Amino acid sequence: MQLLCQEMQSQMKATPGCIQAVAKRIAKEVERICDKSSRIQTSGQIRSWQITLARHRLQKCLRYHQLGSKQGRVELHSSLGAIVYRHVTVAGSDLGFDARYNLIEDFLQAFYIEAIKAFRRENELPEDYTPRTQLQLAEYMAFTEQYAKRRINLPGGANQQLIVLRAQGFARRQPQETTVDIEMAVDSAKTEEAETYQRNLAVQQIRSQMIAKPTFDPSEESERDRVITELMKYLESQGQSDCMDYLSLKLQDLSAPEIDQILGLTSRQRDYLQQRFKYHVEKFAKQHQWQLVHQWLGAGLEHKLGLSSQQWEYFCNQLNEQQQQILELKIARQNDQAIAKAVQCTPKQLQKRWTQMLELAWEIRNGHTEAKIN
Repeated sequence: MQLLCQEMQSQMKATPGCIQAVAKRIAKEVERICDKSSRIQTSGQIRSWQITLARHRLQKCLRYHQLGSKQGRVELHSSLGAIVYRHVTVAGSDLGFDARYNLIEDFLQAFYIEAIKAFRRENELPEDYTPRTQLQLAEYMAFTEQYAKRRINLPGGANQQLIVLRAQGFARRQPQETTVDIEMAVDSAKTEEAETYQRNLAVQQIRSQMIAKPTFDPSEESERDRVITELMKYLESQGQSDCMDYLSLKLQDLSAPEIDQILGLTSRQRDYLQQRFKYHVEKFAKQHQWQLVHQWLGAGLEHKLGLSSQQWEYFCNQLNEQQQQILELKIARQNDQAIAKAVQCTPKQLQKRWTQMLELAWEIRNGHTEAKIN
């Protein structure tokens, strides 16, 4: 807490009392995270993790403080909107950008109500607490960003960001369009206008929905989440715990300097880690779980591996007789053992040849052979 106070005092103008209160809340949150993390507890470096996480949260707070209340709101709104863009509508719905944008606005204004309640509850603040100074507002916006990105454990060992789960629940309910002003959500009813606003039936409905215990259907977990879960399992099976940490931080939209600071990496170590991470991701995508990844990308065999008709024709013409036979059997959903027997090769040789075919399709799909096609 003393370290946080010193760093805040050197980088912003605020009253000592306000700085101490914010520092105390950040320190308490960091201690809670470290106490609950089995990985941190068994690392033998609890103090180091506390300082690293505290500084990370402080930097988030300082960033919003530097942006100011108006631009800070814009940045937060834009960041959270990008995360939920794909999740605010039910699967298969064909909404244009404007319609989807309106749904995002409705959803996020309701989410801000949940976030301020969580902020008050977790920091043991009065029910009518509202951020008033620029530092307090920056603290609240930084908390809202972190709160939205919290990972929630689901049945079956999977997990998902809290805001995505909320957006999926919102999509299932599809409430009537209702706009809730973020400042009204944060502020307590101090004026007659605010009291009238908070008595509004729509606002009360949104609040009751946020208080209600959410229900999660594991069968509706998105393909992206399944890919991430399987990739995490694969990295763990390969003994790549540092790649798992790197992936977790990348999923939180952290910048390279932030990741370096949290993991304690030099630029050279980061480059090596990124190369190793890329190697394992490509191996995962083209060998270990190629079907899952291609399905997520909309590039399964039923979609011609994501190729256009012209690209697919070019792809097939590049295959030798054995590769064409492998492709036909794959399309017919034959298992690898049966395919290997049919083309007279070992399962390991089949896997290698299929990976080469996927790499060729990958190159064609990404335009690396565009000149040849044209």
